[in-house]
Amino acid sequence: MIRTVFAVAVIALGISVAVAQQDPIAARKALMKANGDQAKIGLAMMKGEAPFDLEKAHKIFATFEDAAAKAPALFPENSVDEATADDPFSAGPKIWENLADFKARLAKFGTDAKEAAAKVTDLDSFKAAFGSIGKNDCGGCHEQYRLRKS
Repeated sequence: MIRTVFAVAVIALGISVAVAQQDPIAARKALMKANGDQAKIGLAMMKGEAPFDLEKAHKIFATFEDAAAKAPALFPENSVDEATADDPFSAGPKIWENLADFKARLAKFGTDAKEAAAKVTDLDSFKAAFGSIGKNDCGGCHEQYRLRKS
């Protein structure tokens, strides 16, 4: 029985890894969509449109940290995607021109998210940490590496 459960778990893990490898564009877009969804929650808390919730704040930073850890594997050579009308933000070709810088930015993003989660205790500390990550990590990387449809 234990062998069967273990075998099924190993097969399921292998299939999920294979799917991500087969379609890295879809996998990275899903990862970035999760980041965007969490960022909207954080922005609402910063603006006072939603009450501050420490548990949600920690989830935001955990999502960012997870994305930073998974994303480097989702940008293999020849996986440049084109912007379309229904998806105006895509990975730009500059990523592959300077992959080392891109991956370094992801690593910093993960480190910053982990540190932020450890420091946040209230709305003021959340605003400082979330704002810094948004400006320095997300904004800096998107400005240089995200493809915007004109």
